[in-house]
Amino acid sequence: MDRNSVDWRGYWPASPTPFKSSGEIDWQAFDSLLDWYLDQKMHGLFINGTTGEWFSQTHDERRQVAEFVAKKVAKRIPVVIGVTTFTAKESIELARHALSVGIDGVCSSAPAYVKTLPDETVAYFQTLSDGIKGPIMIYNWPHGSGIEIAADLAHRLADIESIVAIKDSTPNGEQFLNTTKELSGKVRIFGNFMVPSNLDFMLRHGGDGTIGGGSIFGRPDTIYWEQVWAGDIESARNHAERNLALLEALWLPGGWAGKWGAYQSQLKAIMEMIGVPGGTVRAPRLPITNPASLTAIRTILTEFGLL
Repeated sequence: MDRNSVDWRGYWPASPTPFKSSGEIDWQAFDSLLDWYLDQKMHGLFINGTTGEWFSQTHDERRQVAEFVAKKVAKRIPVVIGVTTFTAKESIELARHALSVGIDGVCSSAPAYVKTLPDETVAYFQTLSDGIKGPIMIYNWPHGSGIEIAADLAHRLADIESIVAIKDSTPNGEQFLNTTKELSGKVRIFGNFMVPSNLDFMLRHGGDGTIGGGSIFGRPDTIYWEQVWAGDIESARNHAERNLALLEALWLPGGWAGKWGAYQSQLKAIMEMIGVPGGTVRAPRLPITNPASLTAIRTILTEFGLL
């Protein structure tokens, strides 16, 4: 397999997993959220990544989520699901199940918490590839894995049979651009291409899409990519400038947390304000309840015309 084995591109929301205040998965809200993503003409879906709070779900719940999403989406758009665990064996079990119920591909970071060395990272992904029959997306998430998958390591991973894409969420902007330049011919690259400087870079060196937390803008996020594909770069640049301004207003540098709470907590507060069913977070995450914080978020959304 290589990048040409899949047609993954464009804007994919990293979907939250809606929970009730009691802690249960809110399947009704999840159903409505998936309807909204389909209505907004998302180009794909990323399920149970960092935004999806996989870390607070049991393996059985993760299998339930895979089954629910696969049945709901029914191949209308591509779906990739996170299978990150502490061991390749566990990830293979989740991946095999997800692929068997109709999920299009799986994604994993290096094992959480372990902080794997380069050879260990390669061994993990090689074992994952050997254990399944389906495409794999690498997730470079230093905040969760404790390691960077820079271009040299990414090259080694891209040589593994089932690796077809990388979701590069490094906070190191220069490293992201270098990885894109080095690997865009081998695997699909998803990253922060929706800001003006990176738009220009992508037009010169390649890049395939963005997997963004939840999609706050909705349809304009997908229109951006459609404008890029059509060559309407001026219109795309207008959205890139607006997107950059919103990112800087709401999130800490590197995109790992909100200014008023954890990433998932702030995203779900935003989704509730804009009327998109995201549910609440599950422990260890805590919801944002401070009135001043909620007022600050609402003020920004109002300024951007999202309320």
